[in-house]
Amino acid sequence: MFDNLTDRLGGVFSKLRGRATLDEKNIQEGLRDVRLALLEADVNFKVVKDFIEKVRSRCLGLQVEKALTPTQQLIQAVNEELTAILGGETSELDLRGKPPHIIMLTGLQGSGKTTSAAKIAHYLQGKKHRPYFVPADVYRPAAIEQLTALAGQLDMPCYPSSASMNPVEITRKAVLAATEAKCDVVLLDTAGRLHIDEELMQELVSIKEAAHPAEILFVADAMTGQEAVSVAEAFNNVLDITGVVLTKMDGDARGGAALSIRSVTGKSIKFVGVGEKISELEPFHPERIAGRILGMGDMLTLIEKTQDGIAQEEAEELARKLQKAEFDLEDFRVNMRRLKTLGSLDGLLKMIPGLGGLRQKLGAGVVPEKELARAEAIINSMTREERQKPKIINGSRKNRIARGSGSTVSQVNQLLKQFEGMRGMMAGMLGSKKGSGPAKLRGAPGKAFPGLGGMGGLGGMAGLGDMSGADSSASSGGLSKTALKKKKKMRKEQRKKKR
Repeated sequence: MFDNLTDRLGGVFSKLRGRATLDEKNIQEGLRDVRLALLEADVNFKVVKDFIEKVRSRCLGLQVEKALTPTQQLIQAVNEELTAILGGETSELDLRGKPPHIIMLTGLQGSGKTTSAAKIAHYLQGKKHRPYFVPADVYRPAAIEQLTALAGQLDMPCYPSSASMNPVEITRKAVLAATEAKCDVVLLDTAGRLHIDEELMQELVSIKEAAHPAEILFVADAMTGQEAVSVAEAFNNVLDITGVVLTKMDGDARGGAALSIRSVTGKSIKFVGVGEKISELEPFHPERIAGRILGMGDMLTLIEKTQDGIAQEEAEELARKLQKAEFDLEDFRVNMRRLKTLGSLDGLLKMIPGLGGLRQKLGAGVVPEKELARAEAIINSMTREERQKPKIINGSRKNRIARGSGSTVSQVNQLLKQFEGMRGMMAGMLGSKKGSGPAKLRGAPGKAFPGLGGMGGLGGMAGLGDMSGADSSASSGGLSKTALKKKKKMRKEQRKKKR
């Protein structure tokens, strides 16, 4: 979502790079471009005006530290003010007091309330809570059936409401049912409505009075831009919402809603939906989002994703295999599949400082996910023995593997070559006695992972983007021309000896 804003801000700071001092003139020039970038990102103009004024006053009254360049000083000021307008600190759900804690979800039609209810339930289940679903949307066709199906998918209890029931009545009875079921969190899914519909807005007030919710979350579609901010403000005036859930943050909207909604409503963003899967919901961390916008990455979120997706024992076993150079194609396939559960490769790369623009470095038209899928198809076409012992894969085996995976022999050779390079590099990083040691790896990433230059450890996967083309070494099993000449010479000498 923030890609365009990140690129624009990166261009602004690159212009200032190399300036010896940070004076009023170059601050003015830089902030003018920052203001334009924010306005183009559909950020509320009042929010932009206050933001620019705060950054300007900070920079003018700031003594440039010796450890930082003027540009770094400006980036630091922008980062801190961005964090402030996004909410400052992470705002968690208020689940204090006597259970059940009721979370009421409101918003416009089609904003993603029902799916968000399921995502929040899945998140809370991971925190050892026992959620209870309440379908109170009696107006949208199949809304009750949708939430009931999601509850079944998550193996969670759901109140058996029907379209003929009154939403307030459903709420009262469902809270009692949740208490009897010993559930500590109730997720109340209300019908979508326009903020100008006074009758339906009054119904929400009645539901609030019947439920006494601990949290009233306004679910906003981030794709609607500034309209989401004005609607959130209207709902807040009627219900006094406690927080916001932004959905479709993985879309191509400009991100203005996320940067404006906290300043305009005074309410914190609690969660963001980053995909269609039930697991793709993240707590909103202002400082981390600010870091992503400024291209600094988000290693903390990446670490949390990895910890959730990989068990400690599996991680230790993987490290042991890498260290002893026992990592094979079977392990490579398992970890490729695991990578998919963590989200899109593009999204993961953005969380690593300095690698946010990796796709651009790989060239136009390269889609890492598709290339990983092709690599997995090639590995799937191998026998178990071939996956465990890649060295036994000769010419006839490569032909069979290529036919079985719908690829070419050159692509099979390319994968094997890149896998060996990655295994050697990883073993060297972990101090393996087998394989390539650290000394041999110095300056080698570009050789181990063709087409990526010195991009480091991720090159092994990213380099798969070049599998569609057959290079001269790949078509000969990964051997260079010099190595081929030596091999032919050795064969001739062996034939002479036999004679």
